[in-house]
Amino acid sequence: QVQLVESGGGLVQPGGSLRLSCAASGSIFSIYGMGWYRQAPGKQRELVATISKHGTTNYADSVKGRFTISRDGPKNLVYLQMNSLNLEDTAVYYCNLVRPGSTIWGQGTQITVSS
Repeated sequence: QVQLVESGGGLVQPGGSLRLSCAASGSIFSIYGMGWYRQAPGKQRELVATISKHGTTNYADSVKGRFTISRDGPKNLVYLQMNSLNLEDTAVYYCNLVRPGSTIWGQGTQITVSS
């Protein structure tokens, strides 16, 4: 059974930075990629950034130039470096892992941007 555990969330002021981490554990033999999604109150979950097993990245327009996704493949870790945070970035952030036949989600970590 594969599990994802996110860490690094919290409260930050506008303009600040945070780094999220996601660790995958369990029987992982093959993956297509990993990513970060977020869900703000009253809104649908949306893509933030993804990274393929080959290192190809994809970002939502709203975070391009501010967020950076990276991955430590052998350790099945994925990171999200978030800079220049603004109020609209407040949400629960979820890590996911896509593999043949299934998508695994973490439990989520809260990011609150507030002055």
